[in-house]
Amino acid sequence: MAQDTGMFTVHHTIGNVLCCKCGISMQPNAANMCANCLRSEIDITEGLQKHVIICHCPECDSYLQPPRTWIKAQLESKELLTFCVKRLKNLNKVRLVQAEFIWTEPHSKRIKVKLKVQKEVLHGAILEQAYTVEFVIQDQMCEACTRVQANPDQWVAAVQLRQHVTHRRTFFYLEQLILKHDAASRAIMIKQMDQGIDMFFSNRSHAVKFVEFIGKVVPSRSRNDKQLVSHDSKNNNYNYKYTFSVEISPVCREDLICLPPKVSNSLGNLGPLVICTKVSNHIALLDPFTLRNCFLDAEQYWRASFKSLLSSRLLVEYIVLDVEAVSTEVNIGGSKYALADAQVARISDFGKNDTIFNVRTHLGHLLNPGDYALGYDLYATNSNDSELDKYKGFVLPDVILVKKSYEEKWQKKRGKPRSWKLKSLNMEIDDNVKGRDHEEKMNSEYEQFLRDLEENPDLRFNISLYRNKEYQPSEMASVTDGDDAPSVPLEELLADLDLSEAEVDNDSMRE
Repeated sequence: MAQDTGMFTVHHTIGNVLCCKCGISMQPNAANMCANCLRSEIDITEGLQKHVIICHCPECDSYLQPPRTWIKAQLESKELLTFCVKRLKNLNKVRLVQAEFIWTEPHSKRIKVKLKVQKEVLHGAILEQAYTVEFVIQDQMCEACTRVQANPDQWVAAVQLRQHVTHRRTFFYLEQLILKHDAASRAIMIKQMDQGIDMFFSNRSHAVKFVEFIGKVVPSRSRNDKQLVSHDSKNNNYNYKYTFSVEISPVCREDLICLPPKVSNSLGNLGPLVICTKVSNHIALLDPFTLRNCFLDAEQYWRASFKSLLSSRLLVEYIVLDVEAVSTEVNIGGSKYALADAQVARISDFGKNDTIFNVRTHLGHLLNPGDYALGYDLYATNSNDSELDKYKGFVLPDVILVKKSYEEKWQKKRGKPRSWKLKSLNMEIDDNVKGRDHEEKMNSEYEQFLRDLEENPDLRFNISLYRNKEYQPSEMASVTDGDDAPSVPLEELLADLDLSEAEVDNDSMRE
């Protein structure tokens, strides 16, 4: 301002003074002493801890936060630095400016942290000083690891997941949901049983939390019981073992269902033959002849439960001979459908007879003449269902188509690796389910589950798929295959997954 008006200004200069101790020239401060002399006269780190002992669990790589809290942290991580700083006493007497690790050998059982602190001394002068704190690591197993090491079978709460069906497709999907949400992180052991999975926990609250998670992702009901293990009559202490039995609805995706008359009436005379199109925390049902649909939550289903008339293992492959559209494409529950009249014939009838079926299907937007489709052969099926007998005068259709078939294209890709992988839980296999036949059945069902993921984008929406680093696309295969089978787009895959040694021990990857 003064320069703009042409006025003369005096530049203010700060004079230097001599230090009262060593006599060197310095800028004046409240103590009239240089920084070196201040440090020699006053030690602001006096009374602060420089040696601390911390407890570390070598099994789960966690540290003890007194009195009983265990915190997981990796070496030289932000979590470990925060833990070390919080363990220091009297640090509130100074102002912490900076904290960083000093590298030490991992086997030295020492962690060194360099701290830079500030404090006001001698008439308002602020002194900054750095010092090193050495943390000595003492190995001590936490309660959970101690219990596991003493007796791996010593559990407090067990969750028994069961689904009374002839396949494990639901548990393959449930396994991916558990991994994505890390719902089994507290489990001390997981065992694969004949019709389900057993989860063992060291704390009842962990089991209760897991049961609540299952109820949010699949329609289920549970009951619990407890057994007295020991008690101390003097201190009035009781030790129990808790068991939670969780039953998952036997209705699965793509199943054909005959609704009971009461349920059909409550849903506005829906059906009675419907197809289950989706299973999450509710069950989505669709009438393939009228495109009417409904959603049942767990409470509504278990109030009047029902079973499937035919499961997806009984699907028969058909060839589409002709398709005539009946209605335009509509969106129901996030999926597209269109009614159409189609002429189909069984693949197995080729060369034997000329049987042709005229059917109404909800797949009019997908099917074209020459395509293949999977459906239920009610013409040759001897249905013995008590609910179906209650509908007097009801005429069963010959065929109900469920989905488009890509079996011919899958044959071309048989034996070729996929560009993606799935993680899997580290489960022990029960002795009753071991054997070559059972292993072949599991592999076949798992391969079918992987195909379902590739065909149905809605099914893989809630699970995590990882890139397969070993996959190398073949240019010749892409040219010869032409119209290839459904696959997972690369943009849906997670980035390269670097597994640490601990994660490799807990989880494995499956193609």
